[in-house]
Amino acid sequence: MPRIARKTAKTRTAPYDVAEHLRTPEEMAAYLDAWLEEAPEDAAGIAKALGDIARAKGMAHVAKEAGLSRESLYRALSADGNPSFATVLKVARALGVRLHAEAV
Repeated sequence: MPRIARKTAKTRTAPYDVAEHLRTPEEMAAYLDAWLEEAPEDAAGIAKALGDIARAKGMAHVAKEAGLSRESLYRALSADGNPSFATVLKVARALGVRLHAEAV
């Protein structure tokens, strides 16, 4: 039986960036709310979620609205960042989202 040369298609992958899919304020709020619901003790994850939303809105714009430099906003919301609660509140306000509490 003769061998048939087959061309194989190469699959290309790209890193998934959730910020590219957060288009509306409702989507942004739902994304943050999911983090708060699923991992309420994961401060780094919640900061990352805020960073994802900030990137979706534009870091320079969010930094200006929050009264922070763009660099300090990136640093605070990075994987190694540890933003103060005051910074979290400023960023949330600049993003147009609210944190809320409920009895558990």
